[in-house]
Amino acid sequence: MVTESDSEQTLHVFHSIPFVPTAETVLRAMRVRKVSPSLSRLTEELVAESREIAKPKALCRVVYVNSRSEQEVNLDGHVFTSRVLRQNLEGIQRVFPFVATCGTEFQPLMQDRTDIMAAYCLDTIMMLAMDTARRHIQSFIKDTFSLRGVSRMAPGSLKDWPIEQQRPLFDLLGDVQRLIGVTLTDKFLMLPVKSTSGIFFPTEVRFESCQLCPRPNCSGRRSPYDATLVAKYGV
Repeated sequence: MVTESDSEQTLHVFHSIPFVPTAETVLRAMRVRKVSPSLSRLTEELVAESREIAKPKALCRVVYVNSRSEQEVNLDGHVFTSRVLRQNLEGIQRVFPFVATCGTEFQPLMQDRTDIMAAYCLDTIMMLAMDTARRHIQSFIKDTFSLRGVSRMAPGSLKDWPIEQQRPLFDLLGDVQRLIGVTLTDKFLMLPVKSTSGIFFPTEVRFESCQLCPRPNCSGRRSPYDATLVAKYGV
């Protein structure tokens, strides 16, 4: 871990986060109905290659809330517009913007992959690496700052907080590309694609953006839609 301090803020950067995938874990995450011997062999091969090169990375910054309005929160001079974020940060003074990624090391493995199943398998491994990095930094925040629980929000996860808000988030975090290799495109998407960003904040009751999203049949849903919460947040 690398720690950089500037004024009242501290930036924590994590390189080479431990990631030891297994074929069983990858196949389970792929949700394949029937695992053929050929798929099993392919997964074993790709998992072995991934173990040799994988270096998931993450960073977070300790940031204090400067001011609030009805639908905005000012974090160290960077304004974030979201009624839901504003309500979630009510009474909170310190938050933790972050980026976590599978790492750029997977790019050579992804090149020239014409086999659909191999590409899907690698995509799943990269997703697991990203999730490992995100969970690593979440545990770090909880342990370091003695927090009983944290929740997170991500730009683009709700209509209330559009993906364009990736820009002030990246500006708040500094040179993310230099630090962990993640770039932001002109469409506000992250590269490598298996990267995630957002703001962790202390909470006694777990919050998930999925609770406010009515979209059916979402493979990434973590919590059921909650109409009561939608009314509470006014979105």
